[in-house]
Amino acid sequence: QVQLVESGGGLVQAGGSLRLSCAASGRTFSNYAMGWFRQAPGKERDVVAAISRNGDNTYYADSVKGRFTISRDNVKNTVYLQMNSLTPQDTAVYYCAARFYTGVLATTRDYDYWGQGTQVTVSS
Repeated sequence: QVQLVESGGGLVQAGGSLRLSCAASGRTFSNYAMGWFRQAPGKERDVVAAISRNGDNTYYADSVKGRFTISRDNVKNTVYLQMNSLTPQDTAVYYCAARFYTGVLATTRDYDYWGQGTQVTVSS
């Protein structure tokens, strides 16, 4: 089992920044591909960004390219999502996810473990 705990969400004005963190425990973190997803009210959960287990490969949804950066620290067992130039359309619950895998995974069905989520609200 892998336990994931997100933090760093909150209320921010449009144009602002937030950094989300996801702390993992339970297994060897460096064996797991990680992803960030988000779900807005009434919408499906969609991928935001993903990273391979060694951090060499990343994936971004088109809507966040150039604004968000995913990174990981395999010593601290944590994956991060730096979010800049936020807009109200980024408002959602953000989830991190993990799967024992080498490459990058970019869909919800690829992941085995999920955190509880952290709310991000961007005001206009």
